[in-house]
Amino acid sequence: MAETNAPTPAAPARSFIAAATIGNALEFYDFITYAFFSIQIGHAFFPSHNPYASLMLSLATFGAGFITRPIGGIVIGAYSDRVGRRPAMMLSFTMMGSAIVALALIPSYSAIGIAAPILAVICRMVQGFSLGGEVGPTTAYLLEAAPLKNRGLAVSWQGASQLIAATTAGLVGVGLSHVLSPALLDGYGWRIAFLLGAITVPFGLWVRRGMPETLHAPEPPRTGDQAETRLGLARQNGRIITLAFVYLAAGTISTYVINYLTTFAQSTLHMAPGVSFLGGALGNLSGVVAILLGGWLSDRIGRRPVMIWPNLVYAIVTVPLFFWIVQSRSAAALLVGSTALGFLSSLSGGAFYAALAETLPKRIRGSAFAIVYAFAIALFGGTTQLVVTWLIKATGSAMAPAWYLLAASIFGQIALMLILESAPVKAPVLAPAE
Repeated sequence: MAETNAPTPAAPARSFIAAATIGNALEFYDFITYAFFSIQIGHAFFPSHNPYASLMLSLATFGAGFITRPIGGIVIGAYSDRVGRRPAMMLSFTMMGSAIVALALIPSYSAIGIAAPILAVICRMVQGFSLGGEVGPTTAYLLEAAPLKNRGLAVSWQGASQLIAATTAGLVGVGLSHVLSPALLDGYGWRIAFLLGAITVPFGLWVRRGMPETLHAPEPPRTGDQAETRLGLARQNGRIITLAFVYLAAGTISTYVINYLTTFAQSTLHMAPGVSFLGGALGNLSGVVAILLGGWLSDRIGRRPVMIWPNLVYAIVTVPLFFWIVQSRSAAALLVGSTALGFLSSLSGGAFYAALAETLPKRIRGSAFAIVYAFAIALFGGTTQLVVTWLIKATGSAMAPAWYLLAASIFGQIALMLILESAPVKAPVLAPAE
C-alpha cells in the first residue's frame, strides 16, 4: 500500500519537486518581503520623529516573526513525521496566506492608533509559526521524492526557493520604487508588494494538493538507528543536530545581513532606494545559481568539499568587500559586492541541506530538521538586523555588519569541517538497497 503513494522516478518526481519548491518560494516571499520594506512599514505602524526609533520598532516587529518559528517547527514538524509531509505543507501554506492578507490590509497607526502595531505583531507571529513548520516537511519531501543520485540537487531547491522569493521581493521593491514616489511608497506601495504575494495563495494550494505523500515511501535500510522513540533517535543523532544548529546560525546571520544591505544602503550609506533594492535582488539571484550549483556538485564530488571550501573563501573576502562598499558608496560597489557575497554565502548551503536531511533518520527527519532550523533562525535571524542596526549606532562605524558577519562565518566554518560525508557517491549514510 505504501508504495502506491511514492513518487515514481524521472519526470513525475521532477514535477513533485517543482510543486514543493513553488509552494516554499511563495511562503518565503510573503515572509521576506517585510525585510525589504522595513523602513516604509516603520513609518506606517511606528511613526516617530526619530527615524532610528521608527526603524528599530519596525525591525523588532520583523523579529517577532522569529519568536514563533520554533513552536511551528515543533508542532508542524512533528505532524509531518506522524501524519504526512503533504498535509503539513498544506497547513503551513494556508496559515501564511491568511497572515499575509491580514498584514497588507491593516490600517496605519494614524487611522487606528495602537491597534495597528499590535495587529502587525500578531500577523508576524502567525507567519513565523507557519514558516517554522514549512522548512522541515518540505526538505524531507524533496529528499524522499528525489532519485538517490540526485538528492543534493533536489534538496538544494529548498534553499534556492528561499532565495528566489527574496530575489522576487527585491525586484518588486525596485519596480515599486521606480513608479511610486517615496511618499506613495510609504503610503501604500509596500501593501502592493504584500498583496502580490497574497494573490498567489490559491495557486499554491492547488499545486500542493496534487502532490503524493512520501512519508511511507520505501527507503534503503539504515544502520545505527537503534532507538525506538523519536526522542531517542534525536539523542543518537545529537552530533549532526548540534553542528547543523551552529552552521544554520551562521548562515542565517549571513542571509539577513545580505538582505539588510537594502536597508543599510538607504539608512546608513544614504543611497537611492532603487539601487538599494537592486543590490538585494542581485545578491539573492546570484545565491540561487550558487546553491543549485552546490547541490549539483555535491552529488558528484561529495558534500564535504562543497561545504568547506566556498565558505572559507567567503569568510576571507567578507571584510574587503564591505570596506569597498562603505568607502566608495557607489552603485557599482553595492551591486558587485552584493552579488559576490550572495554567491559565496550560498554555494556551501547547496550541499549542507542534503547532508543534514539524508543523515537524519526518516522517522524524525521532518521534525528534527524543522526544529533545529527554526531555533537557529529564531535566535540569530530574528535578531541580526536589530543587532547590526544597534552596532552601527553604538560604534559609529558602517563596517560593523562586516565584523559581525566574519565572526559568524568562522563558527560556521568550524561546524562544516566537523560534519561527516553523507553523499551516496562517496560514503553513503544509507546501507545498500535490498
